[in-house]
Amino acid sequence: MSILVNVNSKVVVQGITGREGGNHARAMKAFGTQVVAGVTPGKGGQDFEGTPVYNSVAEAVEKQGANVSIIFVPPAGAADAVLEAAHASVPLIVLITEGVPTVDMMKAVQEVKGLNERNLQGGGAGIRLIGGNCPGLVSSGEAKVGIMPNSIYADKGRIGLISRSGTLTYEAGKLLQLAGLGTSTTVGIGGDPVIGTTFADVLPLFEADPDTDAIVVIGEIGGADEEAAAEYIAAHMNKPVVAFISGRSAPAGKRMGHAGAIIMGNVGTPESKLAAFAAAGVPVADTMPEIVELVRKALNK
Repeated sequence: MSILVNVNSKVVVQGITGREGGNHARAMKAFGTQVVAGVTPGKGGQDFEGTPVYNSVAEAVEKQGANVSIIFVPPAGAADAVLEAAHASVPLIVLITEGVPTVDMMKAVQEVKGLNERNLQGGGAGIRLIGGNCPGLVSSGEAKVGIMPNSIYADKGRIGLISRSGTLTYEAGKLLQLAGLGTSTTVGIGGDPVIGTTFADVLPLFEADPDTDAIVVIGEIGGADEEAAAEYIAAHMNKPVVAFISGRSAPAGKRMGHAGAIIMGNVGTPESKLAAFAAAGVPVADTMPEIVELVRKALNK
């Protein structure tokens, strides 16, 4: 079992005829993911290495049954691509693109939430947006909808992984793999100030997954997502959770890579995040390799 994506996921790649979309579509297919369609307006009727290309997401849903969309569209059009997928009622939308204007993301996230509520009230499937500026997600040994290296997630494990950082997602996944623990599902939520899915949105999915024994949360300075996650863990989680916070030595006011990784006043400080996790009883690793040690201790308890 897994969360969000599995062997039955049918993926449409928005921007499949572009360089990035094409390269990662190949990698996803090599992983075993069902990439059933691509979308590039104006190129409908063509195919990408055997995958049919359509002019719209609605066509891909109607003709191929696509139920997951991954977006490789330049920043200026990325938010519109999200909304196109959402209005086609695609249940899971993964926005890889970074550099999407914040005001565009604010509007897109709010509209997706509204469509999600409307669908659920009407008895239909919900709509979830992951990203932007994220590596996507992968259920090990089942399906990859993202840009992470295939080899790290080839074999099924039992540790859920949620991260704001793409690179640290891969490093943590590799460390867990080498330790013989492996990952069940890995979700990269993205490092921008405005994202569609937070730590607290993913944690209950892992809590309910019978094939996940423990969860690793990789956060960073800036924002309040980690504090919200700690609050949720304290109130609702029974499975053990281990955390890591990157950027703890960054000077105040210094942006460290991600647009969301910046401390403003007392909000998003390393101290506030460490205190929140401590209050929730979540051990925080000082180094990436220490994550493995803390996971093993948590499982032994």
